[in-house]
Amino acid sequence: MQEFVASVSSFAQFKEDRKTVFAVVRAFELMGEATKSIPTPFRRRHPGIPWREMAGMRDKVIHEYFGVDVAVLWKTATEDVPAVTEAIRTILESESGTRLL
Repeated sequence: MQEFVASVSSFAQFKEDRKTVFAVVRAFELMGEATKSIPTPFRRRHPGIPWREMAGMRDKVIHEYFGVDVAVLWKTATEDVPAVTEAIRTILESESGTRLL
């Protein structure tokens, strides 16, 4: 997702670039699906990750595609996702070799 938004220089450019908007929507769908498959014990061990919000974003873009606020997509993709991605990367590195359960 970060690669997609990196290809545009501003929100104005993003909202006019239908391919990039579509790619970001699809990335949110996949991220939400992946989130839902993470075992509950793992999610409970890491309450600082917004698991519910990540899954909720997937539901929103799937069920309200034509009503999705492109500004929310942009803000979430450029401001929230990088920090969450880094936090998850840190968790995975620290738990390397540990089972998810």
